[in-house]
Amino acid sequence: MAEAKPFAIPKQLVWEAYQQVKANRGAAGVDGESLEAFDAKAEDNLYKLWNRMSSGSYFPPPVRLVEIPKKNGGKRPLGIPTVTDRIAQTVVKRVLEPQVEPVFHPDSYAYRPNRSALDAVGVARKRCWKLDWVIDMDVRAFFDSLDHDLVMRAVRHHTSEPWVVLYIERWLKAPAEAADGKRIERTAGTPQGGVVSPLLANLFMHYAFDHWMRREHPGVPFERYADDVLVHCMTKEQAQGVLDAIRSRLKACGLELHSEKTRLVYCKDDDRPEEHRNIAFDFLGFTFRPRLAKNRWGKFFVSFLPAISSKAAKAIREKIRSWKIPGTRNNQSLEDIARLVDPAIRGWMNYYGQFYPSWTKRALRYFNVVLNAWVRRKYKDRYRNRQRAADHWLGEIAKREPNLFALWQLGVRPAAGQ
Repeated sequence: MAEAKPFAIPKQLVWEAYQQVKANRGAAGVDGESLEAFDAKAEDNLYKLWNRMSSGSYFPPPVRLVEIPKKNGGKRPLGIPTVTDRIAQTVVKRVLEPQVEPVFHPDSYAYRPNRSALDAVGVARKRCWKLDWVIDMDVRAFFDSLDHDLVMRAVRHHTSEPWVVLYIERWLKAPAEAADGKRIERTAGTPQGGVVSPLLANLFMHYAFDHWMRREHPGVPFERYADDVLVHCMTKEQAQGVLDAIRSRLKACGLELHSEKTRLVYCKDDDRPEEHRNIAFDFLGFTFRPRLAKNRWGKFFVSFLPAISSKAAKAIREKIRSWKIPGTRNNQSLEDIARLVDPAIRGWMNYYGQFYPSWTKRALRYFNVVLNAWVRRKYKDRYRNRQRAADHWLGEIAKREPNLFALWQLGVRPAAGQ
């Protein structure tokens, strides 16, 4: 008779977690095992994982530490778990998430089913029209600063599964391994890159901020996307008072607001005549600031609106340059280039184009500039130093085939094809 396992973890749950990890792809962890290598022995590997998790003998390996550049400079550390560990974390997430999701605040938008960054931006836009002041919050080193004791207190409050508590505690304590093999012990934080980390971060901020705001400042609305937070207030005095209270609250929870990046912003428009040095802020890739708008009668006025930020526009241009269209794709056709770029173009427009789309189209127009350079290099005998002639050639194609590029379908075409 087989010995009963101390933890009742269904094999089907491990299988479903594996399918989810497989669909999400991802890089190898410290063991160097790829998804393809794991897949070659999937049945044996999944049985071993189930057996170890069910018996309580699963100990997560270190996460592989990689550093990626941040948009505003500096490096962001990511912890990449092994394939096996990603599956194990997904098993736990699939059990814990349905238990905590119903209690989360409606204005928490990150890493949640049926909620998105665009939802947060849309709600923020409406609230900026109604309330004059915004607290633009920046939490310093959020994922690296989470207090393990407070995280575990919240986890224990929401689940009665001892194995969920056990493995989350082990993941929090698992070290990181740098490229040189050095082990870095962790006494706080949860690694960005982990499957369960976003859920734990949301659970932490639910009690550190969301639930506290609902209790202490019930009439003050906010939008939170992970550690990106906007808080709306009627007056500058109210905003300063709420900010001071938030700063004290987060400090008590082991978090710190960035003093230079946390600001009070005045949502200036035609109906708000006061002057203030801060009349703009960035949120989730959009810059909110006074912009020209048109009312239902066709009259122009100044409203407080979001549009693609300069940082996001710069990132788009950098991505377009990274395709090296004029330099390495001269043997390809326009159709080949369209297949390469159209998914990204559509993705940018679907996101940034939701608010003040003319600014997004202006940023994407850079692709036509790059395409012009491709024409002049591919057909250098005719167009090498003739930018306007190359533009005319592309414009004629755009007239004949306006659907060739996703960008052209949006009406953003070379000058001669407008």
